[in-house]
Amino acid sequence: MFLSFNLFIVLAHVMLAVARRPVNKYQDLMANTIPADPRRNETLATRTSSQINQPHRSRKGAKQAARLQRRSGRLASTPARLPRENAAPTPQPTGPSSVSTTVHITSVTDFSILLPSDGELVSDAESDGTAYCTDGSGCQNSFPAGFITGANISQASDGSYIQITGCLDSSKFHFAQNDAGGQMDVRFPNGAQCTFGGYGASFIEQVEPSANRFCLRCCASANDQVNCNSHNDKAGCPVAVPGIYDFAGVSCS
Repeated sequence: MFLSFNLFIVLAHVMLAVARRPVNKYQDLMANTIPADPRRNETLATRTSSQINQPHRSRKGAKQAARLQRRSGRLASTPARLPRENAAPTPQPTGPSSVSTTVHITSVTDFSILLPSDGELVSDAESDGTAYCTDGSGCQNSFPAGFITGANISQASDGSYIQITGCLDSSKFHFAQNDAGGQMDVRFPNGAQCTFGGYGASFIEQVEPSANRFCLRCCASANDQVNCNSHNDKAGCPVAVPGIYDFAGVSCS
């Protein structure tokens, strides 16, 4: 009886000690958790300003960036090629040769140029421009009296081109009102050519009624964009066909 009482007292003390111990139901779980990696758990506040401004890259991303950098270096050393559509078009005839669209230069009293239809803008006459010439030149249409007020012919020493530059009286022809002018060349009108170079050879002609000015240069060869630069179509005669535009009593320079 005494032994049982003593055993009861011991058990009571043990139970009391256990009851006083703080309880943490997560104690065993926390002990088995992998410690956090401070590099992966850094907050925005713990990063330096330079780190904040730089993207966070993995090793795989760094290797890929290095490959791209090397590739871009090789590409930079390779000359860039311009798209074909940016290249200037090569002038080509737009139809078989036609008498009505053939011009010539022989002398200041024997030449022809392409002119528009009645009341049509020169720039719109690319489809139906017609050759007009001085009296006795043999073409179907002649210049009105007093139309040409001054003209000069010159030719390259190497025979690469011949040209005529001059002034005209726009009131003598049926130009559209306030027409600033336009260009004719081997492409338009259809079948246009100059007898100097023959069919397919380069030539450029500009007629500017508002400036009372005209010019025609015929080249000996096809695709001559040095002497017969068809891309000066908006520059005017003094640029497209440099020459004499000042005469006694009349100037259209």
